[in-house]
Amino acid sequence: MVVGPESSLVAIAGEDLILPCFIKPNTSAVDMTVQWFKLDVGFSPVHFYNDHEDRNENQAQTYKRRTSLFKDELQKGNASLKLSSVQVSDEGEYKCFIEDKFWSDDIVVRVIVEVRGSQPVIMMESYDNSGGINLVCESRGWNPKPDVLWLDREGAPLTAEETQIHRDTVGFSVKRRITVHDYSDSNKFYCRFQQIHHMMETEVIIDGKVFDTWKLAVAISALVCLFILGWIVTAVIFRKKVLQRQRMENELTAMGKFAELQKQSVKEALAVMKSCA
Repeated sequence: MVVGPESSLVAIAGEDLILPCFIKPNTSAVDMTVQWFKLDVGFSPVHFYNDHEDRNENQAQTYKRRTSLFKDELQKGNASLKLSSVQVSDEGEYKCFIEDKFWSDDIVVRVIVEVRGSQPVIMMESYDNSGGINLVCESRGWNPKPDVLWLDREGAPLTAEETQIHRDTVGFSVKRRITVHDYSDSNKFYCRFQQIHHMMETEVIIDGKVFDTWKLAVAISALVCLFILGWIVTAVIFRKKVLQRQRMENELTAMGKFAELQKQSVKEALAVMKSCA
């Protein structure tokens, strides 16, 4: 029976990794065939051992001179593979297949390659309507995607927006936003990116004057809004008065014309009466 790790192996890019594979109960594999394949490269051999020696003529090109077995351990049933200078492209599933004339078995080993990204950068995006400041923390080139935390000066987690993740040719680009408020002497915040083997952190200290600037800006904006509102109200009232005056003038003009017509009608009536007398 061939056995191996039950959980995924986490490797660090650039370092060496051992992929465990054993025969249980302990049985010598010296006279057996041991084959390691990566399952996502068309079953091209990662390492091939047969007839007491390595036979890697058909080995996948990316694994040339980077793989080896522990020859002294084969007699104990240890067919583990050493993979040197791990690369991001090494991530995936590997099969350890062992056979002799009467028996064969295999196991699958899952490998995750961990790559540390760039130093996180914190930027101030904008002021928030609630009186806070919107910050964003961003880093690139991670694998696998890291956990991102915002922390206060005591290291306690802060509530932040959902993490935004984008994957490109160099790995995961990750950013997370938060809105912070003025806490007097404790305006220090940390942005932390962490994996199993890596952790990077950046801090930012926000001077209380920055929040005062926001308050001043809000006050000025409020005054401007009040001024504009007052100007609009004044304009509306002025317009209303102009229209009322025009209406009154029109009414007076109409009444004057009516009086003239009445006066003219009276004159004409008197003239007719005189002529008849």
